[in-house]
Amino acid sequence: MRLLYVCEEEEKELSRRDAPGACPRCGGKVAAVDYSHKWRLCFVPVCNIVKRRYKCTLCSKRLEFLYS
Repeated sequence: MRLLYVCEEEEKELSRRDAPGACPRCGGKVAAVDYSHKWRLCFVPVCNIVKRRYKCTLCSKRLEFLYS
């Protein structure tokens, strides 16, 4: 007997907004982008996660915040 499964991950951009601050690398504007991740197993939705990422609009570098 063989077990065959199909796993699929889909990423979709939901919205994009201006965020305060500037990129430390090039000094460009920062954008807050909301993404939706959907994971499917055999065409059945398993998980739906919404995340926010911060990116520079000029150099497209992904920015991370470090909390102290």
